[in-house]
Amino acid sequence: MASPENILLYLDPAEEKYIREIFDRLEERGFPRQNQTPHITITFSPMMPADVVQRAATLLPSEIPARFARVGTVVFGTKRKQTVAWLLEASEELEAAARELSGLNPDGRGRRWTPHLTMGLRLPKEIVPEYLYALNEVTSTHFKEITAVTAAYWKPQTQELRVFSDSEVS
Repeated sequence: MASPENILLYLDPAEEKYIREIFDRLEERGFPRQNQTPHITITFSPMMPADVVQRAATLLPSEIPARFARVGTVVFGTKRKQTVAWLLEASEELEAAARELSGLNPDGRGRRWTPHLTMGLRLPKEIVPEYLYALNEVTSTHFKEITAVTAAYWKPQTQELRVFSDSEVS
């Protein structure tokens, strides 16, 4: 299966660097290497409709930079491979924009959005409890807020990145 097209939020470079350091520390402890670029997905589709991309270009710039509170850790998946993520809380305005975009996307989940940052992708189910413990150990208790500074459309098949808004805060 080809990677889906996405409407994404990318993090402040300093925070992205810190998350990559967390990935490094987890790998040093024997967990699978995490290679994904830290991001927050708004919506995705095998082929993102042009009207969804256009609406994202209209809605998202006014929400950037976007601050998220880290409010917990969640496990997605019920099968052999599971994903560990930080559960995030967004502003009401960003939440409304994300729900609208998801609702416009025929491959979306309706007007729903669960803001999260993936910290462990497709992990074998049996290591998830240890991974959660290690993630908690290697993450600073002071790292409670995440800032997205770029809103973009990502089309992996052609490596196209269309930036809607970019506002670095480092």
